[in-house]
Amino acid sequence: MQIPNKTYDIIIIGSGPIGIACGLEAKKHNLSYLILEKGCLVNSLYHYPSNMTFFSTSEKLELDNIPFISINPKPRKAEALEYYRRIAVSNDLNINLFEKVLSIESEDETVHSIKTSKGIYTSKKVIIATGFYDIPNYLGIPGEDLPKVNHYYNDPHFYAKQKTIVVGASNSAVDAALEIYRKGGDVTMIVRTPEIGQRVKYWVRPDIINRIEEGSIKAYFEAEIAEIKETSVILKTPEGEKILENDFVLLLTGYRPNFGFLKNIGINISQDEKHIPEYGKESMETNVSGVYLAGVICGGMETHKWFIENSRIHAQMILQDIDKKIKKAS
Repeated sequence: MQIPNKTYDIIIIGSGPIGIACGLEAKKHNLSYLILEKGCLVNSLYHYPSNMTFFSTSEKLELDNIPFISINPKPRKAEALEYYRRIAVSNDLNINLFEKVLSIESEDETVHSIKTSKGIYTSKKVIIATGFYDIPNYLGIPGEDLPKVNHYYNDPHFYAKQKTIVVGASNSAVDAALEIYRKGGDVTMIVRTPEIGQRVKYWVRPDIINRIEEGSIKAYFEAEIAEIKETSVILKTPEGEKILENDFVLLLTGYRPNFGFLKNIGINISQDEKHIPEYGKESMETNVSGVYLAGVICGGMETHKWFIENSRIHAQMILQDIDKKIKKAS
């Protein structure tokens, strides 16, 4: 196992847009840093659906005033991958990819030991910018582990001419339902609430409502899946139990941060259903001295609260606080 002979000023965990923003700020402050990423560059974004369109316009996704030029009113996934990759490469950011962080142990606020799948590092400060896309919200129902079930959606072509059930009513579920329908899939939506979610992209929500009303996409509202079988699913609906023939099930019921990882570090998590981690609103430093949070992970289960556009500022807030404390200690 690799044991480096230097201590970094900052270890940044996660190479998403906010992790990259933290790296850019570290360079500005002339602080030594290393970004650790368990997958590829902007790993979560890479695993978004292939045809995904952002809710935000391109200028709201920009980092460090570097222009994001898009040919579309709302940029697509491929454009965002190109943008963030070019930033990381052209700025020669210090990033180790495909290296998963396993644990963080803090001797005190200035000495942190970061164990990864490839080595051990020491750092004065740690920034956690890992997002929330890696752990699905499991339903815990019989058959959820069958091969025909997936908690992630990528491309509609796979579901052409197949009976596909989409569970959920958020942006990911609505996008999947519409795309699969338009590629020749037989789509049924299962929605717990009485209607399609209000947070669905404003230009998409009328589309899905109209497709449901005309019968192109079937939908069961105030309904839940009770069990998934090899060739069917059992539903609980206001009209009673229903059995639907089925080929594939997409459980697009949302995702959550890795709370276990945060708790193992010693970060306090609120005991309510929101599971908000403890951090200072001005510094973004957690209750574990020297460990900071950045980006959507700050929202706990409120994964709709923080986006790239409103959490970019975290990088500046954190680096200002770190720079001040490192200079004071030296």
